[in-house]
Amino acid sequence: MAPPLSGLLETCLYVDDMARSRSFYTSVLGLAPLFEEDRICVFRLPDGTVLILFARGSTLEPVVMPDGTIPPHDGQGPIHFALAIPEGSVEEWRRHLDDCGVAVESEVEWSRGRGHSLYFRDPDGHAAELATGELWSRS
Repeated sequence: MAPPLSGLLETCLYVDDMARSRSFYTSVLGLAPLFEEDRICVFRLPDGTVLILFARGSTLEPVVMPDGTIPPHDGQGPIHFALAIPEGSVEEWRRHLDDCGVAVESEVEWSRGRGHSLYFRDPDGHAAELATGELWSRS
């Protein structure tokens, strides 16, 4: 049996234009950079997890740091990620995305009363989801 896990710590997206993506995530999603350089931008989310943007191709070699070495990694193509939003905020988020010129690609009203999702694309084509409710309820 595996030792226990305590949760998801970070999610990483690989982007083609760091300045464009940083601007999108700060202006559209209201995130403030915790740390930023040319090749990386880290945002802390309200639940304590972090969303990390890496400049695509900038992590193909090991990164040697005083504390140790980070192995190479990278990603290609659009991926999906979901951010939790409070119950009752779907209409506010729909208006905000529209005001920011971000098209809602799809909406889902989940069966069994498990919530509502808005799907849209970031500048690199990643499928972003804003979701209410307990989509993955433990009950």
